[in-house]
Amino acid sequence: MWLTVVKLGKNARSVSIVGVGCTPFTNFEDDPRTQGIGEGEAFGYAALEALEDCDLQPRDIDFFFHGSANPFMIGACLTPNMQVADWIGMRGKASTHHSEACCTGYVAIEEAVMAVASGVYDTVLTGCVDLAATLPVDDSPAHMRKDFPLEVMLPSIGFVYDRAYGRPLDSAFGISFDNWLNKYALDFDLSDDQIDAALNAVAKSMRHAAVNNPLAFYDMDFNQIAKANGMENADQFLTSMMNPKVTQFLRVTGFETKCDGAAAAILMPTEKAKALDLPAIEVLGTGAAAYEGATLLNEYNGTKDATKQVYELTGVTPDEIDLMYINDFFMAGDIAAPEEVGYIPRGEAWQYALDGRLDFTGDKPVNPNGGRCSFGHAHGASGLADVYDAVKQMRGEAGATQVKKLPETTFLRGFGGGQNVRCQILRTVR
Repeated sequence: MWLTVVKLGKNARSVSIVGVGCTPFTNFEDDPRTQGIGEGEAFGYAALEALEDCDLQPRDIDFFFHGSANPFMIGACLTPNMQVADWIGMRGKASTHHSEACCTGYVAIEEAVMAVASGVYDTVLTGCVDLAATLPVDDSPAHMRKDFPLEVMLPSIGFVYDRAYGRPLDSAFGISFDNWLNKYALDFDLSDDQIDAALNAVAKSMRHAAVNNPLAFYDMDFNQIAKANGMENADQFLTSMMNPKVTQFLRVTGFETKCDGAAAAILMPTEKAKALDLPAIEVLGTGAAAYEGATLLNEYNGTKDATKQVYELTGVTPDEIDLMYINDFFMAGDIAAPEEVGYIPRGEAWQYALDGRLDFTGDKPVNPNGGRCSFGHAHGASGLADVYDAVKQMRGEAGATQVKKLPETTFLRGFGGGQNVRCQILRTVR
């Protein structure tokens, strides 16, 4: 077995996020706030909000990036960057599209940073959109959508796996959800019941965050759902047949809530942000790894590799991390990833979850927006939604879900796309 050792170089200049925007993560057709809008309008909603956030105009942008997980299937289009330019006042402006499935939003930040750090562009907009709750209607305007049932979505997931052997061998699809948790349970001698209790505690913390976030998909916590179904409390509901296990460890509440959404960010050189007196959140660096989806422990190995890279690049140490985001379209990463990046001591995250310490009210908050299972998962847009929330948290602007200690340094672990991993560290510029 051989491994590629990656040595990252420093950026030519420091780059900071100065503006962010995000739509509600919801079913656009059912929500009065978003009813009747298509991909272009959703991208525009987030992009124009990001511009307003830093008091810039479309003419101030030199280049923009457009990301989505699956534009052909979900958006019925190719080169979608060309099709959103008019919605944001950027007709004729240079742009490009990229697609890395559920890691798209984190790659969106990486690409924008490189564009500015290189000196080629000064001010860049990067945005992502996916209307992941519905499908386009053939030969109809973009705002007209139809249901996207699970039986249509599931076969498409195999497209992220290698055609030569991954897909014919069923892509290791089922075991990929549990293999890191299996390793974790074996490493620390934990029973299935202990893992189950920890995951249910994570679910409660994530839903607690979501119901206090006006952009999140859900507005009912598990205690309310339990009472509506004649049960005493959240724990009774979460362990009931209304929330069955669908893998060895994961219950229904441990999987993503598919929805529509868009998010965007504006980046520029840190020195320019200071000169304009803009509140700046510096992107200290990105670590990257990719493992074909049928590779066992792909999430674990990718997280380990990308974490090592970003710590070596930035010189940041785990004890400096104040806040962590995890792309948890299945919930295993909420237990295992915080330990792999050193945010929580080895073998203790499951107990931290049970003690409520991962909640946005706790001392080791994870996903204070609610994560993919409760905030909602708009596939390619979700990573940038995490960046949006991280910036708001670091400015002290997160409202009801503001974490106790104002974070200065935030770690984001992106994951997705058979399987790309990006680990990014943000820091407040003082």
